[in-house]
Amino acid sequence: MNANTANTSPKTATVLSLTTDGAIALINAARAAAAEIGIEVTIAVTDAGGHLKAFERADHAPFLTADVAIDKAWTAASFGLPTQTWNGIIQNEAVAPLALRPRMVAVGGGYPVVLNGEVIGGIGISGGNAQQDHDACEVALKQLGFELR
Repeated sequence: MNANTANTSPKTATVLSLTTDGAIALINAARAAAAEIGIEVTIAVTDAGGHLKAFERADHAPFLTADVAIDKAWTAASFGLPTQTWNGIIQNEAVAPLALRPRMVAVGGGYPVVLNGEVIGGIGISGGNAQQDHDACEVALKQLGFELR
């Protein structure tokens, strides 16, 4: 099967995923959005499987923002939901134990990267408050034509 042939095997799946160029474009758009807000941030972008594709930490962003940004992107790609949404979800005692997962982040600043209804990656921003990080994600995603959930 070549790259131009549709996958017809019942045992495999073709998954769309963000390219490195797309991830770098998101880093650039997010950096500009954060600067417009007036915050220095760390930005992480993952592919559809939650694997890091691109990363940038501003010179004056606290070092803890590095892990937080990566985990925000991972959480968003994993569930296809903005991390801000999880703050409300984990209030339900039936799913509250998810908050104990080591990489799970339930504060604003993580967003799934969605194209044509499919999650193709995640972006995580850390360095401002939760709303500022969330807003910078939205600006970057809109600028590049990705869908918001």
